[in-house]
Amino acid sequence: MHDHAPTGIRQSSNRRLLTISLCLTATVMLVQVVGALFTGSLALLADAAHMFTDSSALVIALIASTVAARPANDRNTYGYQRAEVFGALVNAVILIALMVWIAVEAVQRLVTPGEAEVAGGLMLLVAAVGLGANAVSMYLLSAAQKRSINVRGAYIEVLGDLIGSALVIVAAAIIWTTGWMPADALASLLIAVMILPRAVGLLREVFSVLGERAPKGTEVAEIRDHILGEDGVVDVHDVHVWQLTRGAPVFTAHVVVAEDVLAGASGGTGALLSRLQGCLSRHFDVEHSTFQFEPAGHREHEAHV
Repeated sequence: MHDHAPTGIRQSSNRRLLTISLCLTATVMLVQVVGALFTGSLALLADAAHMFTDSSALVIALIASTVAARPANDRNTYGYQRAEVFGALVNAVILIALMVWIAVEAVQRLVTPGEAEVAGGLMLLVAAVGLGANAVSMYLLSAAQKRSINVRGAYIEVLGDLIGSALVIVAAAIIWTTGWMPADALASLLIAVMILPRAVGLLREVFSVLGERAPKGTEVAEIRDHILGEDGVVDVHDVHVWQLTRGAPVFTAHVVVAEDVLAGASGGTGALLSRLQGCLSRHFDVEHSTFQFEPAGHREHEAHV
């Protein structure tokens, strides 16, 4: 038993593989939108929205990463990293609105099935194209997803698209062979159920960032305990943790320092600062941290100012 190294196009860089998958997904998404217009299939439109969740997220991330790379200035002291958050907000709102509309339309078709006519044969053909494109994307990413967490995320998203296309194929086959039109509406509802939690989750993450809440999985009490465990630290207060965008946590705290450290013992405050920042970077993946060192009694002084 041994693993075979990927050959051909699968040897390409992660960025190129993701770009190829994006092009495939976006192309099939457009084909499905056109197919939905010609067939009258709501399920095809829902599956196109499913693919939109993946392609738009990657496009927004690419655009936002370009904007975020712009340097900070006196007006935007943190730079433009929040651009990705605003892009995600737009994406989530569009998705939720689209899924609600599809769900309402699907329920109406189930209530009055006779009013909706779907071309099952053409619907089956378009869905098969989507399934094939997703299968190709999964094949291209199958090797790289074992090496990169980013590619792994894209791989899982494509797997979700493939399941959505399979649902449309089942509905199309039922309509084509039996003429039972509610199958299209049922498939639409199932796809909407798959997408809506992801869109709501994305929206919650956006509000968490904009509300400057501590990042998910970050325990402020644990960080405080680590800081208190450093030699020369007497107390810590005014601890704040938030994110500029996903994966960019920011940390600030006021640290009460022993008098001998302020006097220069054990390397002084410079050595203590290095230890604290290194601790946050290693244990909590916080690269941007700011500490204000204070002597004992300074906090009481601030309370009277």
